[in-house]
Order: sequence, then structure tokens, then C-alpha cells
Amino acid sequence: MRIGVTSDTHIPVRGHSLPAILIQEFSNVDLILHAGDILTMDVLRELEKLAPVKAVYGNMDKPETSEQLQQKMIIEVESVKIGLFHGSGSKIGLASRIKKEFSNNTTPIVDCIVYGHTHVPECRFEDNILFFNPGSPTDTVFAPYRSFGIIEVNGNKIKGKLITIN
Repeated sequence: MRIGVTSDTHIPVRGHSLPAILIQEFSNVDLILHAGDILTMDVLRELEKLAPVKAVYGNMDKPETSEQLQQKMIIEVESVKIGLFHGSGSKIGLASRIKKEFSNNTTPIVDCIVYGHTHVPECRFEDNILFFNPGSPTDTVFAPYRSFGIIEVNGNKIKGKLITIN
């Protein structure tokens, strides 16, 4: 299964629309994950034209958006569990704080954690968990470039790929 991943779209504040390359890439996915800071539900409606969407709200989402979404969720794809959460606070130690959101005591309950908040793209394994932050497709305030990502799941295997927007 091919999953399109985005976060921190901040439309219409940081951008007027989703980038064409993101639309093109997400036209060939089975599922789209949005890790918050959406700002307007119009963004999700646009993404839903491409594939089913699962989304959580972020710290910048207004009540008209956040009241329609969950703060966090777990999505099961084939034999993989993906935790979806925006994040908050300092980027220092963010991955550790988010990991606790998807742990039972000290045992992780997911195979992958998709998050946003920092706008800094990340794709790395730690303790057999894929930590995946797609960055922001519309903003470079904290990152060197705009980006989004693709996650591929095959049975119980998962891999991620970040895509830079020029």
C-alpha cells in the first residue's frame, strides 16, 4: 500500500493551495495521512478527491477544524500500525514525547509514528519504529525546504521517502 503523507499545510496563511507536485504524487496513493495544522477543512476535501484521508488536528487549527478531528489516532495498514499525531511544544525531545503517546507503559504499540509541528522533514528508525515527519509543503519557516512524503507498506514491512519541493 502506498500512503501520501503531509502536515503543516497552513492554507491559506502559508500558501494559497497545495503544490502541484503533491497533488500529482498523491494521485497515485491508496491513502493520505495529514498530521495537522490544516487550518481549513477545504484542504482535506481537496485531498479526499485523490484518496481516502485520515487526519488529526494541530496546535494552529481553529475550533472549526479541530472539533471535526481527533488529536491522535492509530491506523492499521496491512500488518502495520501507524500512529498519527501533530505534536506540540519545543522541537527538542519532540520524538520522545510523541513516542510516549503511542506506548503502553514503556512498550510501543505502533510500528510507525507520523507527526508534524516542526516543519522539519525526518525519516528514521529508532527502536524499530519509523519516525516520519513529512515537513511542510507550503512553508520553510523552520526548515531548509518544503516537503511531503510517501510511506510504503508491504505486509509487516514499512519504508518512508521524503520528497523535496523545489
